[in-house]
Amino acid sequence: MYQFEKLKVWQESLILVRVTYLLIDKLPKSERFGITDQLRRSVTSICLNIAEGCGSNSRTEFKRFLQIGKKSLYETMAIFKIINTLFPEINTDLQIKQIDIVGKLLNGLINSINRESNN
Repeated sequence: MYQFEKLKVWQESLILVRVTYLLIDKLPKSERFGITDQLRRSVTSICLNIAEGCGSNSRTEFKRFLQIGKKSLYETMAIFKIINTLFPEINTDLQIKQIDIVGKLLNGLINSINRESNN
């Protein structure tokens, strides 16, 4: 097992990928190269950056990758807001709940690293 696989934040981000891909199947085919493509990239970027950060040589570099993952999380949330606006019949509650879980875990890990560097 790789180190990143042990992280709760990575495990929850992988769940976010799964529930997002389930939602993508409900989007109109006309969005295949628009919102759908962007959503796939942003949601996978979250867990990929967490994993890549685990391979870092320093806590500072690890934190930088976590912050990039957090930016991708915000991008993913913004895309869900767009989906809610354009396709109100598509329910994104499950995905948004999972975004909240991942966001709290990411913030907690980033804050933990910040506290370490202050000591």
